Amino acid sequence: MTAPLRILAINGSERDGNTADVLRYAAGVAARRGVEFETVDLRSVRMDRCGPCGDCNTRTVPCAVEDGVADVVARMIEADGIVFAAPVHGFGTASLMQTFIERAGVGHLRFDRPLTNKVAGVVSVARRYSGGEVWAQLTVNALLNRMIVVGSGFPATVHALHRGDALKDDEGLTNVSRLVDRMIDMMELLAEHRRLTGQDGPIHTGEANERVGLALNAAEFEDTPETTPELAPEPALSAQARP
Repeated sequence: MTAPLRILAINGSERDGNTADVLRYAAGVAARRGVEFETVDLRSVRMDRCGPCGDCNTRTVPCAVEDGVADVVARMIEADGIVFAAPVHGFGTASLMQTFIERAGVGHLRFDRPLTNKVAGVVSVARRYSGGEVWAQLTVNALLNRMIVVGSGFPATVHALHRGDALKDDEGLTNVSRLVDRMIDMMELLAEHRRLTGQDGPIHTGEANERVGLALNAAEFEDTPETTPELAPEPALSAQARP
């Protein structure tokens, strides 16, 4: 029997507030489609900030800091789709989500981009301002990880100030519903592709990550020839051009 599709939501809010309410609403949308929906509340995850080691750009193994980030990353890898959700704090992404992006992205995800071809969705919650900026930052993060971001019409930005206000934003919740439905549509399409072809995904890349071939990072890959791009031979000079 085929296992049900699963969405994992990453909640970057410090409180059980409007962002959590929106994700509970999204879970209801997923349930009606027969899709499992689980939320990781970063406020409940033991997560240290990036430390002073400063070797993230040269190390070729996952981050050595021992906290809960690696477990969350493992759960993301097991899911079919991932929702990144965060409120606006200080005109930017809430610090919990920002810390997670730094720790997970640089410390665990950049080596071979294990989230490639996972379906991604983004939700931002704002009183009024900077919801679009936070949505854009999280969307770029999903694209960096080679995820499939589906278009669902207007961005899923929900307006709220006091606790409970998010559930009063009918337009915002409509956009959340559309986002979840589109994610599930794409997840089902990819699952059918895997069933018919036996392949993991229709979009492939020959490089381990986007850093391969960058001159400033050449030393990082000099001992791994399978990921080092070959240099094209210099063109031969014609008789007229020879000195």
